[in-house]
Amino acid sequence: MLKALQNSLLSLIYPQNCRVCDSSVNDIAEGVACSKCWSETRLFTGKEMLCHKCGAFFNESGVRTEINCHKCDDHVYDKARAAGIYEKAMAVSAVHLKTQPHVPAQIRTAFIAAFDRNELESTTLIVPVPLSRRRRLERGFNQAEILAALIAKHSSINLDTASLARSKHTPIHRVAMDKRARELTVVNAFEVTRPKLIAGQNILLIDDIFTSGATASACAKVLKKNGASEVKVLTLARAIMH
Repeated sequence: MLKALQNSLLSLIYPQNCRVCDSSVNDIAEGVACSKCWSETRLFTGKEMLCHKCGAFFNESGVRTEINCHKCDDHVYDKARAAGIYEKAMAVSAVHLKTQPHVPAQIRTAFIAAFDRNELESTTLIVPVPLSRRRRLERGFNQAEILAALIAKHSSINLDTASLARSKHTPIHRVAMDKRARELTVVNAFEVTRPKLIAGQNILLIDDIFTSGATASACAKVLKKNGASEVKVLTLARAIMH
């Protein structure tokens, strides 16, 4: 009843068009994309063929198969997984999350399912990828913290939003940037401000989009340098790199 009322108000007071196809969004739970575009967006189920380490998508094999892409051999994190592919409804939702600190039910359900599916129960501390002070002031919030708080509440694992900091302002990563350009922008970009709280922890690093893995690897490097036992990564969306 309440959901029906919310959807009616959505259509009457705040009519919204799908950010993908421009048709009407009729369910508030779907956020900024319509049900058709969500149905055409690939959300991971655990049966895809993925890189064992970085989670790079190869195909929908129908059985859970993991291989090595070897493009991530020099990455410092132990494992990275995502809720779905950065395309269509997932792509516009991830971009919208950078401007509005609200996670619609469709995204919340997919993200929590990704956590539950990927054997992350060894986690002892959840850490979001930090924004620079300048970008935090511009946005007013950190979208990675919003996502991290969802997993912390769901799992009852401690959330630490202060021990990992971005020590310098870096350019926004664009999908078109190549791997080397991304790596160069995050060299020495992160620091651990409270090493005693990081030492010995099995950390789950949370971010919105995983593209080349440069940011995740840079964070993992400084976390492990300060004593973290392992660093796994969970993101909302996973870009397909060609």
